[in-house]
Amino acid sequence: MGVLSENLDNISSNSFISTSPESIEKKETTHRRLYSRHVQLIAIGGSIGTGLFVTIGSSGLVNGGPLGLLLSYTLWTGIILMLTTAVGEMVSFLPVNSPFLTMAGRVVDPAFECAFSINFWLMESLYIPFEITAVNGMIHFWRDDYSPAITLCIQIVIYGVINVFAVRLYGESEFWLSIGKLILCIGLLFFTVVTMCGGNPKGDAFGFRHWNVEGGPMATYLTTGALGRFQAFLAALRFSACFTVVGPEYMSMVAGEAINPRKTMPTAFKTVLYRLAIFYIGGAISVTILIAYNDPKYVALTADTSNTASSPYVVAMQNLQIKVLPHIVNALVLSAAFSAGNSYTYCSSRALYGLARRGFVPKIFSWCNKHGVPIYAVAVSICFSFLSLLQLGSSGTKVLNYMVSLCTGSQLLNYGFMSITYIRFYGACQAQGIDRRTFPYKSWFQPYSIYIASFFIWCVIGILGYEVFMPGSWSVDSFLYNYVMIFVSLAAFIFWKLLKRTKFIKPSEADLYSGIEEIEEHEYEYYAEIEAQQNDESAKGKFRTALNWIL
Repeated sequence: MGVLSENLDNISSNSFISTSPESIEKKETTHRRLYSRHVQLIAIGGSIGTGLFVTIGSSGLVNGGPLGLLLSYTLWTGIILMLTTAVGEMVSFLPVNSPFLTMAGRVVDPAFECAFSINFWLMESLYIPFEITAVNGMIHFWRDDYSPAITLCIQIVIYGVINVFAVRLYGESEFWLSIGKLILCIGLLFFTVVTMCGGNPKGDAFGFRHWNVEGGPMATYLTTGALGRFQAFLAALRFSACFTVVGPEYMSMVAGEAINPRKTMPTAFKTVLYRLAIFYIGGAISVTILIAYNDPKYVALTADTSNTASSPYVVAMQNLQIKVLPHIVNALVLSAAFSAGNSYTYCSSRALYGLARRGFVPKIFSWCNKHGVPIYAVAVSICFSFLSLLQLGSSGTKVLNYMVSLCTGSQLLNYGFMSITYIRFYGACQAQGIDRRTFPYKSWFQPYSIYIASFFIWCVIGILGYEVFMPGSWSVDSFLYNYVMIFVSLAAFIFWKLLKRTKFIKPSEADLYSGIEEIEEHEYEYYAEIEAQQNDESAKGKFRTALNWIL
């Protein structure tokens, strides 16, 4: 709750420096209106979604078993933490719109930036229909005697309304929805501890019983024996951990609209990382304790023919004969999926906005209304949400699996591009004699940690759809869902390379400082505004200090 106490005075819409963003920002650009509490909660909100509450069981537990799930989440969380600290250094150094994409064009190659940006934009755009489909699937927990088009269209309209209005509306909505996610995560961790010790209607202290079901703690996948168990671990890693455990992109994308970014962004990167690690690994442990990976009811609900997106927590509560709580948790999980879809709509529109600002797509997508909203970019993002209507012609679970495959492939490729960008950024700092210790945020154990993260990321990209290459397992659909984004990015790179005749940038010639002056000017005006108002708010300042100390 440190975010709340630190910024409790900013909760109202007229908080602290409510008039300064308008005076600082120019018309037809995004505005810096997101406070520290917004940035940190948006980062958590975008990182905690359907994956942690739903697909962690259907794609992870069922395929990998309890041990496979836990090992995969622990490994991938460590890799993403190493990557996030590296990206955090770049973003805190240059907190502009789409910072890691911008840096890619400065330290690698403009054609690489083009491919990177298009992949990121498509990834965020494809996540939107995924979350919408998941929300509809969770509504089936209560009833299924309706057309899915009703809920799908309602959610699309709500996303459009939130993202078309001023960015503060998005920040406020995501702030409160993210608080709900935090409460849900913490509540489920406590629920697991209480019920496993016997605090349930059955009075059954089941402990780690589900780790000892038939077949042992490790499932088998595709084959049997040791090879089958190893492939089960890979399945949990590829289908669940790599999809669920995210982090650097959501914190980074708000850098261009954060107030006082060179203070806000380092704080966000330092604190959010560890909270997410607790939630990811803690969530994996909780799921393995609460439900068996071969539970007949849960296996049936997660089959491709099912229209229900079922949370393993809800099924576990039903198995324990808990009456009301499953409805409450399902409603909160539904709101978490809605919140994640809201974040993806925001990030998708800002990624397209960044593409237009850098000339990769038509300039019309960079036009912002008087509230600083890139209206045409938001419209394109909303168009992607209509892909959720695919559920009308197929089962909900099958559509979810399609979306998971596409998003995971794009997301892994995005992380691979990030690792290359930081390696080149680090090399440019070395070549130009820049002391990284002077940066607002300095990542640890560099460059070795980024080398380790990069190695594992690119290995997983290579094996993402390896089953299709096994004898008798070829499937065009599976191959495309897992690898199509590689070909899209490669085509974008080659196209821009040939069109603009770009060259790979030498580390000594990399541009690391453009945009710094604008940020410093914003900070000067920001602190001047604070100083002017602090003279009249000494009493309120004491009240805020007391609240910060208490909370």
